[in-house]
Amino acid sequence: MTKTNQKKGKLIVFSAPSGSGKTTIVKHLLANKDLNLAFSVSATSREKRGEEVDKKDYYFLTASAFKNKIKDEEFLEWEEVYRDNFYGTLKTEIERIWAEGKHVVFDIDVSGGLRIKRKFPEETLAIFVKPPSIDELKIRLKKRKTESNDKINMRIAKASAELATAPLFDVIIENDNLETALQEAETLVSEFVNS
Repeated sequence: MTKTNQKKGKLIVFSAPSGSGKTTIVKHLLANKDLNLAFSVSATSREKRGEEVDKKDYYFLTASAFKNKIKDEEFLEWEEVYRDNFYGTLKTEIERIWAEGKHVVFDIDVSGGLRIKRKFPEETLAIFVKPPSIDELKIRLKKRKTESNDKINMRIAKASAELATAPLFDVIIENDNLETALQEAETLVSEFVNS
């Protein structure tokens, strides 16, 4: 299938501060085969955590390889989240999923999510997942036991700025009750992909 006659699917963006539950929501939606979704695997220059698998959880790149791809304009969007810690969406990832005839689901940071919405305003549903409070967010991040206290504090500081961008998204889902948030997300996405 060539790019010129390739049917474009829809783009569903989930963004939120770390620990808000967006990954849990995205995994739930991907399990619903009726939605015809595929996960956009982001690229990152950060180290693998725990059981993460290259090309499944992320495309793990060195910082220099990531910078080369930026220079070669291979990203739909990218962000230097912390110094030499890059995240981005490769254009080839979207092309791969659309070629499969599926809709793309993103689990990405706020800046990346808004960039995708700006580039594809008609094809994108941008959903912000909001935690009940910053205190709850801190509790959730500590429960993960995947990062140091310094990293957690850095994420909490960043969360305040991210929360301020929530009104720029199409929809805000407040995740104070996971079952309710999952149902709300499923309804929103189902209506969007079938519209």
